[in-house]
Amino acid sequence: MEHKDWILLETLYNEQNITKAAELLYLSQPALTYRLQQLEKEFNVKIVNRGRRGIQFTPQGEYLVKYSKDMLAQLQHTKQILWNMEDNVSGILRLGVASSIAANKLPDLLKRFLDQFPNVEVKVTTNLSSDLVQSVFRQDVHIGMIRGDYNWADEKHLLMEEHICIVSKKPLELNELPKLPRITFKTDMSLQNAIDYWWQEHFKQPPTIAMEVDQMETCKEMALNELGYAILPMIVLDGQDNLYKIPLTNKFGEPLYRRSWMIYKKESLDIKLIETFVAFVKQQNIAEFKKKKTI
Repeated sequence: MEHKDWILLETLYNEQNITKAAELLYLSQPALTYRLQQLEKEFNVKIVNRGRRGIQFTPQGEYLVKYSKDMLAQLQHTKQILWNMEDNVSGILRLGVASSIAANKLPDLLKRFLDQFPNVEVKVTTNLSSDLVQSVFRQDVHIGMIRGDYNWADEKHLLMEEHICIVSKKPLELNELPKLPRITFKTDMSLQNAIDYWWQEHFKQPPTIAMEVDQMETCKEMALNELGYAILPMIVLDGQDNLYKIPLTNKFGEPLYRRSWMIYKKESLDIKLIETFVAFVKQQNIAEFKKKKTI
């Protein structure tokens, strides 16, 4: 079993479709099928079952996929250790980043980092923060930049704190909210729970949901066009002076904040590239990456 077979099995498992996997691997479908048959002969097991709806991995096939993923991760780690032996910072940095951070903060940060360390290649994956925590734990990515407070037992660094605000095009009164149209957006459970808990503290009746959109930016645009009010974190409101904002506070008058974190495993700092990036973010964070608590 060779390096290319590890990649083949991982790709096929991810796609669950021979045609799509062949396209991603730049192989013909017969060539991929033939190599899969050769692997089945080599190990004397059935790796996949074929049906009308595609393929399904057998238990033996799933074990080989796990082996392939482990070997690919080990090979990548070995490469990074070897790169560490060089004086210059180089290699592939794998980041898992929440979408709002990727859209609003990451591009400028990466530009400054790559200007300073041009021999680094960065691969970015965006996902929900809850999934990114698992990605860092499994070491699918080196570093996670997540939104919200999660139970992460290893290393973490606070990137920013921002207000959660009621926003609308025109001024409004809090006691009016249950009767006014509200625009919501799909988000992770940590933010949704914080907003729901705040609402339950202040109102007995449920909100009047007029629209549910997929992203915070869309939600903001709806509010800008006077289609309702929204409850949004400040990351999408920075410099938005044409919206009326009311910071949320709990029943004790304390402001509610949305926190963003950089999380990683302490052992990964043994890799020079990761250690350098973490130190760079911390340095930038002090000066400009960390958002102030004022509006």
